[in-house]
Amino acid sequence: MKAVVQRVLGANLKVDGNLISEISNGIVVFYGVGVGDTLDKAEYLASKIAKLRIFEDENGKMNKSVLDVSGEILCVSQFTLYADVSHGNRPGFTGAEVPEIASKTYDYFCEKLIENGVTVKRGIFGADMKISQVNDGPVTIIYEI
Repeated sequence: MKAVVQRVLGANLKVDGNLISEISNGIVVFYGVGVGDTLDKAEYLASKIAKLRIFEDENGKMNKSVLDVSGEILCVSQFTLYADVSHGNRPGFTGAEVPEIASKTYDYFCEKLIENGVTVKRGIFGADMKISQVNDGPVTIIYEI
């Protein structure tokens, strides 16, 4: 399971030119499911991300979570996090879970974020999404569990 977490001032996601999701202050999570990843891993990762302290406190230290700043999460499924580019120039994706299982794991991950108290907006699994975001910092954290 992989996640790329980016602190943002705002982000929106469109499919076929239609606005699907939009957040203001918060984080964008690009989330990938690998072959054999479990729901336990998804639950653990959701808890870690909900509590990740990457927002500044009154002293300018990264000491607050998305929950502490009343932020939101835009969660985007992204199988390309499992791209294998070790051979040739065309990426292979054999490390990514099949869509039927990955979709259910993505939904479960989003639900666990919500259970942790976070407001979650989503992309559309498997869609060609266009994402605009204003990175803050920039702050980017990569999880691989």
